[in-house]
Amino acid sequence: MLMIIKVELKINVTQIIKCYLLKYFFKIFFLFLLKCSLFVSMVEAKIIYDFSKVENLDGWYVVDDGVMGGRSKGKLKFENGDTGVFSGKISLENYGGFSSIRYYAGKLNVKKNKYITVILSGDDKYYQLRIRSSRNDRHVYTKKFFAKDGWQEIRIPLDSMEPYFRGQRLRMSNFDKKYISEIGFLIGNKVRENFELKIRSIMLEEDYEL
Repeated sequence: MLMIIKVELKINVTQIIKCYLLKYFFKIFFLFLLKCSLFVSMVEAKIIYDFSKVENLDGWYVVDDGVMGGRSKGKLKFENGDTGVFSGKISLENYGGFSSIRYYAGKLNVKKNKYITVILSGDDKYYQLRIRSSRNDRHVYTKKFFAKDGWQEIRIPLDSMEPYFRGQRLRMSNFDKKYISEIGFLIGNKVRENFELKIRSIMLEEDYEL
């Protein structure tokens, strides 16, 4: 009789422990999912531009080397209702050699942000991501990246973007401002070439840790 009681007691203790561990596991798992959902919602709230959520290209404009007498030609158009296509032809005539697109973003507070992330599809060529802190600034902050063929995520640390003016590196610190007023893309590889860069979205991200 005593042995039966001991066995039943042992079984009850084991079941209690299992129930406790199971409840603890579900609690941790729920908190993890909650944190993940908060992470996703915060990232979505940081979108600068999403081509799938607009009906026109208001705010975007093209700047070619024609402003300096060059003959390069670039354009920006919609494709499939969710993609912006920056394409054209680079010419080296008349000391030209670049084409760019720019978007006026207003006054974006980036004090808490660490990265600019772009979803894009390239053509195995180098491009530059360019930002301007104020529309009154003559210089820009830029970072070169390689856009391979196929869709990809390009993630660029804001503090890696270097100050340039007319192709010359300035004696200033890398980007450390509180605001971004303009963002854009430029191609200028010092060769004659056709190009096509497809862009889905541009967003700001913090340095999240799950």
